Amino acid sequence: MRDRPSAGGEFVQSLARGLDVIRAFDADRPAMTLSEVADVTGLSRAAARRFLLTLVELGFVRYDGKHFALTPRVLRLGTAYLSGLQLPEIARPHLEALSAQVGESTSLGVLDGTDVVYVARVASRSIMNVAITVGTRFPAHATSMGRVLLAGLSARELDDWFAGAELTAVTQHTPTDEGALRRLLDAAAEQGWAANDQELAPGLRSIAAPVRDRSGHVVAAVNVSSTVLHDPQAEYLESLLGTADAVSADLGHSG
Repeated sequence: MRDRPSAGGEFVQSLARGLDVIRAFDADRPAMTLSEVADVTGLSRAAARRFLLTLVELGFVRYDGKHFALTPRVLRLGTAYLSGLQLPEIARPHLEALSAQVGESTSLGVLDGTDVVYVARVASRSIMNVAITVGTRFPAHATSMGRVLLAGLSARELDDWFAGAELTAVTQHTPTDEGALRRLLDAAAEQGWAANDQELAPGLRSIAAPVRDRSGHVVAAVNVSSTVLHDPQAEYLESLLGTADAVSADLGHSG
């Protein structure tokens, strides 16, 4: 796991390591042996075993005698955040109206570390429908929403983001060069939206616009996703920008 800044005497190392164990499981590693967990987290086998068995006892992890895996109970950790978040509730009617208007899936995402996390989504019944639900996360640099959110960061925040990000290729079209990505973010900041052409998944295109709060800060992004059979910029941009403005207005933004 990546090194983290110290909080001095206020930092609870055991809690941080326990969270590292939970985060070690993902789509590529849904189930792991004790040795694998220790390797991913950088913990000793003995420490990893203690954390895993504690999580098993609490019901967040299950164990079949060889492999450990997360249980649905971990969703409660995110539900506590989402239940207190008004933004998805505010945005959902606008997402539904936008989806009905353009006939495509629409989403709302926020930035969490180096990822964009989906906090609201209205899925269409199009032929190609990527399996995305609330809580799904993707590398921010590979998504239109992620780029809109990154474009809204201050210069210092963006430098910090690049310092911690791994610009891996999700598809052959994903930008992995920092200079090239910075140019894309500059363009997104200037024009007020960002597009994605098969950089997250083959055959998938999307376009996103920022949602701003009362003070004008970018707090979320709205997107429309479609297939390569459509040109989102030409077909959906005006509707998308109107939706982003409507959500921002509901949050008190008057720009």
